[in-house]
Amino acid sequence: MIIAITNQKGGVGKTTTAINLSAALASKGFKTLLIDLDPQANSSMSFMEVHELEAAMYEALTEPDIHIADIMHESSNTPNLFVAPSTIALAKIEAKLLGELDSHFRLKDEIDLIREQFDYMVIDTPPTLGIITVNALVAASHVLIPIQSSYFALEGTDDLLETVDKIKVRANPDLQILGAVITLYDKRTVLARDIRDQIADVFGDRLFETTISKSVRLEESPAYKEAIFSFAPQSSGAYEYYKLSEEILGRV
Repeated sequence: MIIAITNQKGGVGKTTTAINLSAALASKGFKTLLIDLDPQANSSMSFMEVHELEAAMYEALTEPDIHIADIMHESSNTPNLFVAPSTIALAKIEAKLLGELDSHFRLKDEIDLIREQFDYMVIDTPPTLGIITVNALVAASHVLIPIQSSYFALEGTDDLLETVDKIKVRANPDLQILGAVITLYDKRTVLARDIRDQIADVFGDRLFETTISKSVRLEESPAYKEAIFSFAPQSSGAYEYYKLSEEILGRV
């Protein structure tokens, strides 16, 4: 199962979800690979010093002699979790792959080489619908959409769902929308509850019951190079991401 965590809006909790969903799956004994496809490399920075990397996802997608197996690193504090890191170099990939016939299939081809090694893969994507995100959708089996609990939450959702539909037509007919999860949720406000109802109207039973609350602990954990489960195992963030992983496993 390969889960692309996607939303072209920034600041919706994609990276936080990628890090902690990966760690939740790994904590259940599943061998899990977190693939960082965001040039900002925040998922990677949450586990390692990216400045010390000799090669990362940019090289794996553009150099014929470098593959994901060559660049991935095992997490030092989360057993069963491996990370395929990104660097700012990934920002150049649009220009690099422009005009290449296989440009949308680079990630899928790389994943095919290591597919049998992992139970789950989680892909963190950038806040765009460019070639990087298209690569993630072509390679993925499922799409998870984090949606921030804010007034403009659903802005752009139509574009994302349309892109998914286009990918399904030819490049990846088996792609499924796993669901949407509400992030940065503050249940104390009337606005947040109203927005939840609006999101439920769009996604119906594909909206996860679990919501991810605003949490200082979730914001702090990457600075200590840890997922929430080792950084603050008793926190609400740890409970909610564990619960989300249970819901995801229940759906598949």
